[in-house]
Amino acid sequence: VDKGLNVVAYKVMLSVLQYQTAVMRGDFDAANHLLAGIPDTEYTKVARFLESQGFKEEALAVTTDSDHKFELSIELGQIDIALALMQETPEEEKDSTDTMTKWKKLSDSALKVTNLELCEAASIASNDFSGLLLLYTATGNLEGMEKLALLASDGGKTNVAFVAYLLTGNVEACADLLIATKRLPEAAFFARTYLPSRIDEIVALWKEDLSSVSESAANALACPKDNPDRFEDIEIAMEVEQMFIAQRDATKGSPVMAKDFMTAKEDLDLNLINLIKAKRGLPVISEEEKQAEAARIAAEEEAKLQAEADEVARVAAEEAAAAEAAAAEAAAAAAPPPPPEPVEEPLQESTGDFADDW
Repeated sequence: VDKGLNVVAYKVMLSVLQYQTAVMRGDFDAANHLLAGIPDTEYTKVARFLESQGFKEEALAVTTDSDHKFELSIELGQIDIALALMQETPEEEKDSTDTMTKWKKLSDSALKVTNLELCEAASIASNDFSGLLLLYTATGNLEGMEKLALLASDGGKTNVAFVAYLLTGNVEACADLLIATKRLPEAAFFARTYLPSRIDEIVALWKEDLSSVSESAANALACPKDNPDRFEDIEIAMEVEQMFIAQRDATKGSPVMAKDFMTAKEDLDLNLINLIKAKRGLPVISEEEKQAEAARIAAEEEAKLQAEADEVARVAAEEAAAAEAAAAEAAAAAAPPPPPEPVEEPLQESTGDFADDW
């Protein structure tokens, strides 16, 4: 009875009460015997009671609610049961947010028990591209990384797609992706490093896009076609690009294994442009010499700027001193002359009167 004297009826099944009492006493033989007399519609309620008492495995065996059973199987690490439940998902619910969340939970649970195959399948089903990037990077799965690049690109995850393309050496796709997403400045600098043969093409696109904002800024952009003097060794760089692509295609089926990293890492420091120049007898400037020359030029520029700053400060100080002196002279000329000093008259002695008083 509530405050308004209204009577509210609740249905409490005797079999459920008896079952809960047996569980609280720890008499599971009696509880299992009583469970047969409980209607199937009450099984989920019974399962939640068992879960609240800490009997999650018994709750998993009793519950008939698929969501409840999935959560319990994840908590208990029963990923096979969770996978079977996900495979029974209706077609119209496969793309729902709830389904994607379940697949992500299943992926994390599979990763905890090192079931990488199930982790990969669940990550693909949930469009967990970041998780796939981590998985394929850790396992060195080149084929999977190539598939991920396509999946992420189609799914709009361009950041993951770019990293996947770069890790697989597909620099052409990286440049195309930057162009497609209107990241033209990044595409131009990327081409300067990895695809010098496409600098002219990308800079032209950048100029066209930038001209709508600032024509002068667009005209300031340089490219090898119009400004070859500003791109040192550009021809050799294009040769290196072709060498890289040929080497990549030739070794695609046999990538460098992780165990060979200690010897293969030395190739990362190779300066291919200098190697080609040395082979052809052309003068080679080492990186140390370039750094020293750059440091010398920077020091000269800094000294020049400091001298200019000192000269500006000196001129400003002289102008300030001259202005202060002129102001003092003007103030002195405008001031009135000082008044004459008073002349004191000498005192006269009158001792006679003093004598008369006496």
